[in-house]
Amino acid sequence: MMFTFKNFNIADWFSFYRILAIPLLILLIILDERLIFTWFLLVSYLTDAIDGYLARKLKITSARGSQLDSFGDQLTLIMGLIGLSYFETEFIKSNIIAIIIVLIPYFAQMVLAYYKYGKATAFHTYLAKSSAVLQSIFVIWALFFEPNYVLFYVMIVFGLLETIEEITLIFMYDEWVSDVKGLYWALKDERRLHKKRS
Repeated sequence: MMFTFKNFNIADWFSFYRILAIPLLILLIILDERLIFTWFLLVSYLTDAIDGYLARKLKITSARGSQLDSFGDQLTLIMGLIGLSYFETEFIKSNIIAIIIVLIPYFAQMVLAYYKYGKATAFHTYLAKSSAVLQSIFVIWALFFEPNYVLFYVMIVFGLLETIEEITLIFMYDEWVSDVKGLYWALKDERRLHKKRS
């Protein structure tokens, strides 16, 4: 099948922005441009909210779009952490244990997903969305002003809960699915139940 940009919709392009912004964000870190980096990172976070909304509103959701969205999210998450590590090195050093406690299960979840499905998950649960919002608020606040410990610990708790839920969903679904909403919905999901019966 021939690759053509015409196959991508407007929501996909917002996801593409997050992926294409990565080299620029890396360059801004190298140039030590904290404020400009933070503004561009904020735009990346906002496109994450916009692409999902547009896909649902215009009814253009697809497995490819979900996967593209998840890939853009992961790159933006990593870029936010790299930026925070560079611009707020002392904060990272002081809280490295809490950060590692969250990152180990997160990376374990990614390895599990690639092992089982050959690609990243795109469950887009409510918990994952809440965790992403909290993470982006904390990172942007920390970069514009200074790290806020209340936001930090709330983000850590939600991050752990979201990762535990993702890992549980990976074990529940034999095949890759998108837009599950959460464990409660997964337990009633016909896609999962049908696979179990057959």
